[in-house]
Amino acid sequence: MTRRFKILGIGMVLIGFAFVAAGGYSYIKVQEGYRSLNAFSAAQNVALSYNEDGQLVDGGDPAEAAVIMALLTDEWGYPVVASDLDPNDPVVNTASEYMFEMATIATHIMHGTQTIVLDEPVEYNGETFAAGEYEFAIDGRYYADFDRAHPLEGPARGLAWSPTALGLIGQLGVGAVTHSTLQMGLGLAAALGAVGGALLVLGGGLVWAVRPEREAVPAIQPVTTPIPA
Repeated sequence: MTRRFKILGIGMVLIGFAFVAAGGYSYIKVQEGYRSLNAFSAAQNVALSYNEDGQLVDGGDPAEAAVIMALLTDEWGYPVVASDLDPNDPVVNTASEYMFEMATIATHIMHGTQTIVLDEPVEYNGETFAAGEYEFAIDGRYYADFDRAHPLEGPARGLAWSPTALGLIGQLGVGAVTHSTLQMGLGLAAALGAVGGALLVLGGGLVWAVRPEREAVPAIQPVTTPIPA
């Protein structure tokens, strides 16, 4: 029975080493991903803006940044990590920063106006739009909220939600997902290391527990012979 427990303990130790090695490899690959993402962000030089008090601003106004943050957290329901928004590191390289930048673009689009020029009168659903220039307010519309057949809404959608804007939002979304995936990878590396460490301790403890005990050698007491008087 002792031999079986010893074999089991050795097996647990070996499996523990495998888990620790897998955790270490995962950690190394995650760090490579972080370095690559940071280098890509630094090369693009896209950064958030903060005032002298460390407040996030948009166009120099913290109130405008608060509007963007409300869109991100309230309407989109994104769980912003406050520590990701660091005035000492404004380069956009964390998931919360990517999402805030995405919300910034969306806010500017949806609160803006577009100039539509009709060269000739257009009738639509019983309403006639005279030839001329129109300032069309986007009024919070997302890409799918426009009536493409409308003589003003249709052109306004293409101008507001342009390929450039959609491309930037798509790129920022990839950055946010990449950073979140790297965080998951870091958690996986920690979990593998923790399981491996537990197996090493348990397996080593099992081997130690079933080791043969050394029998105590009885102490030899000296025999003294009384000397006759």
